Amino acid sequence: MARGTSSSVMAGAGNGASGTLIGDPVAPLRNFVVEMTRLVERTNREPDILREGEALLARLVAQDDWLPERFAQPHPQFYQQYLLHSDPYERFCVVSFVWGPGQETPVHDHTVWGLVGVLRGAERALNYVHENGQMKPNGEVELLRAGEVAMVSPSIGDIHAVSNAFDDRSSISIHVYGGNIGAIHRHVFDRETGAAKAFVSGYSAEMTPNLWDRSAQIRALLEV
Repeated sequence: MARGTSSSVMAGAGNGASGTLIGDPVAPLRNFVVEMTRLVERTNREPDILREGEALLARLVAQDDWLPERFAQPHPQFYQQYLLHSDPYERFCVVSFVWGPGQETPVHDHTVWGLVGVLRGAERALNYVHENGQMKPNGEVELLRAGEVAMVSPSIGDIHAVSNAFDDRSSISIHVYGGNIGAIHRHVFDRETGAAKAFVSGYSAEMTPNLWDRSAQIRALLEV
């Protein structure tokens, strides 16, 4: 299933362990977090963040071998939203969305910029506009496949509904938002009346991956 390979360190012939390969499976996510942090420290211009962030996210979702299994688990009824990292100043966050077969969102907004990259499977999105008191589709349904990235923002279009493109298997997408999305006051919209209802999504787990424990790799290097 993997489209690429993540970083590893070879504990070579001098370690007495017959050349054991010491993996660092979360290295792609850690590197992405580091690069996004550098990006938001360098600029707060949304067009620059979206353009450069799109390339960084495309690189991350180009390989499907780094997401820890506990953050890739679907729920039989509801799509799951697992926090993978939040910037301490809440300038951005990284979230894995896990879609069970046929699961979908209501029409909703974000109120901040966002990047969506499909890691596994595919998802469908339909954009909406609030017009004359109703929610009206804005364009055709868009299919986002594994490895592809899309953008959302109040400045370019922020209201949509998303669904798993498959009825027989799960899909996973990696989302990056310009804030701590689980703690942001947002809205869902009635498709017929356009009525808005406030919500705060929260997250589907109380823990995040440990990106920073590289002790096994460092020990392996010392033993080479």
